[in-house]
Amino acid sequence: MLRVLVCVSGGGTNLQAIIDRVADGSIGNTEIVRVISNNPGAYALERAKEAGIEGICVSPKNYENRQAFHKAFLEAVDAAKPDLIVLAGFLVVIPEEMIAKYRGRIINIHPSLIPSFCGTGYYGLKVHEKALERGVKVTGATVHYVDEGTDTGPIILQKAVSVEEGDTPEILQRRVMEQAEWVILPKAIDMIAREKMK
Repeated sequence: MLRVLVCVSGGGTNLQAIIDRVADGSIGNTEIVRVISNNPGAYALERAKEAGIEGICVSPKNYENRQAFHKAFLEAVDAAKPDLIVLAGFLVVIPEEMIAKYRGRIINIHPSLIPSFCGTGYYGLKVHEKALERGVKVTGATVHYVDEGTDTGPIILQKAVSVEEGDTPEILQRRVMEQAEWVILPKAIDMIAREKMK
């Protein structure tokens, strides 16, 4: 059984996609053991609760400095004994000691086709604003392993999504979530779970 820990900062739509795919068997051999948010008001924590998954908040606001926050965050991660850590819209820079400790076991979903519109400062709506500004006809999402860089780790899966006439950043964001993110993130977890079974 693949023990999955999901880290999320906001609404948790990608978390919900994972919960639903575990429930219907599309993601096999997997259990979500904990959800961690840096935001006490994150709706993702409510989603976790409704699904009977332990959800906790580790907020940097509750610690005197970044080092103390990183220590508490890593302790919360370690306590879950995860095989895989999934960053599903987690707006926190992962501490380097955690990347070293869990190398090859942390994945992230990014709302563009890396290497386009990625790196420092590219998150949330900003990604879609930049894609529309540039006038691209195709965008999408990427699941990749996390390394010390920002969106620089090895790519696992990508899915393309068409940009349509009249798109706003919000409309495009929604289409990328529905057509790409909610499809390839569960698929990547399932692939990793099957590898573990082997």
